[in-house]
Amino acid sequence: MANTDLYNYILGIADNSLILGQRLGELCGHGPNLETDIALTNISLDLIGQTRSYYQYAASFSEEYKTEDDIAFLRLEREYRNVLLVEQPNTHFGFVIGRQYLFDVYHYMLMDELQNTKDDTLQAIARKCIKEVSYHKRFSGDWLKRLGDGTEESHQKMQEAINGLWRFTNELFELTESEDAMIKAGIGVDVSKMKEHYYAEVSLLLNEATLQVPERKNFTSGGKKGTHTEHFGYILSELQYMQRTFPNMTW
Repeated sequence: MANTDLYNYILGIADNSLILGQRLGELCGHGPNLETDIALTNISLDLIGQTRSYYQYAASFSEEYKTEDDIAFLRLEREYRNVLLVEQPNTHFGFVIGRQYLFDVYHYMLMDELQNTKDDTLQAIARKCIKEVSYHKRFSGDWLKRLGDGTEESHQKMQEAINGLWRFTNELFELTESEDAMIKAGIGVDVSKMKEHYYAEVSLLLNEATLQVPERKNFTSGGKKGTHTEHFGYILSELQYMQRTFPNMTW
């Protein structure tokens, strides 16, 4: 087993949490009410905390980056392996909740399966993370139902968000070469096998929220291979500003 495959596999998981955490961090102080604002901020902190655990492990055998900060802040855009879904902007609150829920269902399934990995470190991280991810999924799911089955305006905006974000969901289940190598090594999770269960669960909740399941056959992908949307450069400019401006800064 090559360390490169394990390194890339870890980034494929961790970068999702990093970028989504950064997106949610943008909302601090801008939530619809105080309780929801605090909840979204706490979810952001959960995701960043998870990211640290992954990056610390990856840095322990990385040939290029020595610390978790190096991995988070010193990579170029095409070196990030997050899916396109998590980098989509906070267009309005419906998009925030839709993006969160569509990722949370996948994230929970992934952590549930990753607890069975042969890699002791990833197993420990998954067992810790799944408690947080379970809350994230419950929070976003409850809000999706509240908005979808709420007022005429909230229903319209929630449907708009789901329609706009749906095209990014299929990438969650596409396998990269590193994922395939880790599956064969007994370390990685075969996310392609989760696809049917994922869409069944999401569709059930959308129906409960009186929302239409989008009928889309054409999906957008590329993030797992380092090809991102136009939004990603702006995320990195904010995320990496301090480390790029003041090199080797430590807390």
